Amino acid sequence: MPNLKDLKNRIESVKSTRKITKAMQMVAAAKLRKAQEAAEQARPYADKMSLVMDKITSSDNVSSSSPLLTGNGNNNIHLIIIATSERGLCGAFNSSIVRLAKNHINKLKSEGSQFKILTIGKKGREQLKREFGENMIDHVDLSEVKKIAYENASTISDNIISMFLNNEFDVATIFYNQFESVISQVPQAAQLIPIEINSDKIQNINSISNFVYEPDEQEIIEDLLPKAIATKIFTALLENGASEQGARMSAMDNATRNAGDMIDKLTIQFNRSRQAAITNELIEIISGAEAL
Repeated sequence: MPNLKDLKNRIESVKSTRKITKAMQMVAAAKLRKAQEAAEQARPYADKMSLVMDKITSSDNVSSSSPLLTGNGNNNIHLIIIATSERGLCGAFNSSIVRLAKNHINKLKSEGSQFKILTIGKKGREQLKREFGENMIDHVDLSEVKKIAYENASTISDNIISMFLNNEFDVATIFYNQFESVISQVPQAAQLIPIEINSDKIQNINSISNFVYEPDEQEIIEDLLPKAIATKIFTALLENGASEQGARMSAMDNATRNAGDMIDKLTIQFNRSRQAAITNELIEIISGAEAL
């Protein structure tokens, strides 16, 4: 049984930890508001980009010859892009993304397909390095980036497109967390190359809208394809940013509550031990007095 000094030191240690987790919770809450606004503001742009892409590709004036749109005719080598955080202490945020990616990888392996891994964020790389180290071909370090910008996504997109045009892979898929609320972040998988076209959405668009394009659709689609891929990556990074702060805020709130509960339990244990020590001292004093 620990003595009074040990219990007192442990209580002070847990109190210090509670101060740290509380401060981290407040910092995450402040960052969450900005990250959530950025993610929500990017969604309408991404939706419109998707709508325009769906509409243009349905036009009879557009040739479907671009490999970014149709693929290269193969489905053998997959590029798995896993976007996680640079820092930990955010609950199951990173592990949920990695778990979804692993399930996809295991499915590819069962089908006999090859795969390569590109990681964005240190934590995902750390979790995958031991098991899939030989399949990792590149890593994007965003630890020095204070605010995710479109240029960051564009750089990643240009690298991926260059790899695709050099026949280094056939299909590219990005894994990330979509922000829904502070306590809810949903792992998502979005195919980047070839770009997925929603046929149901095309029918709805054709029935309610008529677009006039200048210049012609073919020239627009050639220019929009790289931008559409970069937009998907940018949206994924923004959703990840908001999800990370939400997960960290929730995790630090739980840690703060747990620290408070532990302090209460240790304080009760300390008081009982002190009372027992006092009782023993009184018994010894009384016993000594009776002996005299």
